[in-house]
Amino acid sequence: MRIDRAVLAFAGVMVLASVALTQLVSPWWWLLTAFVGLNLLQSAFTGFCPAAMLMRRLGVGRGQPDGCGFR
Repeated sequence: MRIDRAVLAFAGVMVLASVALTQLVSPWWWLLTAFVGLNLLQSAFTGFCPAAMLMRRLGVGRGQPDGCGFR
């Protein structure tokens, strides 16, 4: 899996988990959803992504381009 897709998958899991926690535990979990969204927005403009840095250290590589033409 490429690192860009891993970051998107991680962000999606975090959003879904925070929505579930909001419904099951406390409405304060909406703050996690907002944090994930703000982090995605700032990384789009600055290129700084803590999740990508962590995943790179954990061994998620750049991988090969997929067959859809994404690079």
